[in-house]
Amino acid sequence: MCYILLLSTTSDRDLAQFNSELVRFTRVLPKIADAQLLRHAHRWYVASKAGCSCTFRHLHSRDLGFGRPVDWYPEEPDEIDATIELVAVIRSLLDEGEAVDCVDTWQHHEDLPISEARLEIDLSSISDDEFRLFENHHFLFQTGS
Repeated sequence: MCYILLLSTTSDRDLAQFNSELVRFTRVLPKIADAQLLRHAHRWYVASKAGCSCTFRHLHSRDLGFGRPVDWYPEEPDEIDATIELVAVIRSLLDEGEAVDCVDTWQHHEDLPISEARLEIDLSSISDDEFRLFENHHFLFQTGS
């Protein structure tokens, strides 16, 4: 079982130019129902160094919200760094006037139901080290009010 992170954007930029040891963008999407939620034409599977999307900052619930890493909830440095790289790409697309959304889902089978929790996220109010993903949520990104 793994996390799967899908991203879509109005930008026709090749996001593979941002690939690193920690983050990999590929146009080959896993066959999951949640891909239907993506709103934009240019769609990407976002993998981490693990090959799946597991090595990012994820929470099972949004109850704790966004926040910096804390001692009582250990996170691996690579998870933190990969998430910072991811949010930097999202910010750069938004700064160029592009639209971006993503779906973070826990999958082990193609036929699981679609994630229904939708969040509108204003990245101008969240620092890079506070950003994290919430399992089974659809993120709609923006900057400013």
